[in-house]
Parts: sequence; C-alpha cells; structure tokens
Amino acid sequence: MQKITILIHCKDQKAIIASVTNYIASIDGNIIYLDQHVDANENVFFMRLECEFNTKNWNIEAIKNDFQATLASPFNMSWAMYTQDEKPKMALFISKYDHCLYDILGRHSAGELPLEIPLIISNHEDLKPVADRFNIPFYYVPFTKDTKAEGEQKQLDLLKQYTIDFIVLARYMQIITPKLIAQYPNQIINIHHSFLPAFPGAKPYHSAFMRGVKIIGATSHYVTEELDEGPIIEQDITRVTHSHSIENFIMKGRDLERTVLARAIKLHAERKTIVYDNKTIVFL
Repeated sequence: MQKITILIHCKDQKAIIASVTNYIASIDGNIIYLDQHVDANENVFFMRLECEFNTKNWNIEAIKNDFQATLASPFNMSWAMYTQDEKPKMALFISKYDHCLYDILGRHSAGELPLEIPLIISNHEDLKPVADRFNIPFYYVPFTKDTKAEGEQKQLDLLKQYTIDFIVLARYMQIITPKLIAQYPNQIINIHHSFLPAFPGAKPYHSAFMRGVKIIGATSHYVTEELDEGPIIEQDITRVTHSHSIENFIMKGRDLERTVLARAIKLHAERKTIVYDNKTIVFL
C-alpha cells in the first residue's frame, strides 16, 4: 500500500474538488482524507488530501507529471505532493536553553515526530553533551558580528551537506540572516513567548510580572525578514494570578514553548500547513 499527501491552493473556481477526486479515482487511488477551505476575502481555494494506492505499477514521478498536465495547469494550481516514505529532514538550531531541545529529541525518540534529525547547529558549545546523548552530530558555529558572514556560510554548507528540508529554532538566540531565509522560505520555524510587542527585551517575564499580566502565551511561526512577524502556525496560553512568582511565570512559559513548538513541528512534518499571504492554513 502506497500513500501520498497532496496540498493545493489556487483561485477559487467551479469543479476543483470534483476534478481532483475524479482524477484520483481514475488512477486507482482511494481518498482516505480530504479537507478544504475557501478564503472568501482573497477568493483562494485550499485543499489537503491523503490517498492510498494498492498497485504494483507505482511511479510517483509519473503521477506528478500527469497531475500537473491534467489538473494543475488548467486550474493554475500551486501544489505539492509527498509520499508517506518521504520523512522531512530537520535541522535544529540551538543556543544555551535546553528545554525545547530535550522535548523535541524525547518526542522524536518516542516516534511522535515523523521526521529525521541529521544534525544540530549551535552558536555555543554548552549543549553538545545533549546531542551526544541522542547520537546526533553537533556542529559549533560561532555567530557574532565579526564572524557573521563566515558563520552564515558554514550554516548553509552544513544544511546542503545534510540535504535539510526545514529548520527549527529551538530557542536559538540569534537573528536569522536574509540569505538563509531566502534559501528556506516558509521552512524555518521559530518559538517565542507571546508578550511581544508589549514586553520586549532580555527579561520579558520580569516585565510582565511587574504589570500583573493574567495570561502567558507562546507562539510558533515561520521566519521571515520581519522579525517575529512571520505566518503563525500554533499558539497557546495559560492563566496566571498575583499569587504566582516570576519563577512560576518562567516555568509556565517554558512549558508552553515546549508544547507549542512540538505541535508546530508535527503539523509541518505531516504536511498540514499551507502558507499564503503571510498567514497559514492549518489542516487538523
């Protein structure tokens, strides 16, 4: 049994769903999942399908070429097609914080994330023992004002060497360069607290505590050149009161960062997100 996932978006028009489902039937495929959405304001159609094929005459490239000619071109679709065996390769970028790193590696070891982790890149050497514990190659790439160009090139070389599909910033405390973003458009996932823009700076939880905030949140999004303003993939919150300390705030914030980032990674790895006009369509 072979399984493929198809993501589609195009101008909304008549007969898209019927044409796609009839096409899958015509090549002896069985649709096991279908979800669609129409952005009425933009007049854009989005769809995600999962299909099974019980055939020995399996040729994904032939199906892709036929799909392009039969459907994508007539409907002017933007589309992508993936087989179940295509596990995306994810690079982890880290600094000194370890809570997201441990969570991701633990979930991956438990089989919760359908992806591969070929390497970890860091601008510090502190967390190399964690990478060693999980038997993942660790690369220390200094990234300062003086080494920025050299560091960027080293990152790009490593990503190419390991044929990386997407990048996760697991509390990587450096601004990603425009060149790297251009190489991986909508393929770099970040996590941060949701106090921005009200409480910027190095100690946002302290600032929020002083103002008596009532909720703490975390946001995971795709990285764009506009800092922390990329398309949002996942968010969550927890409530706090005057009885909580700054340490409670930080602990709750880190718990949210772990879970929100893990959910965003899983959605991306399972091909459940489509980015359009700086926002995401997420199929659950």
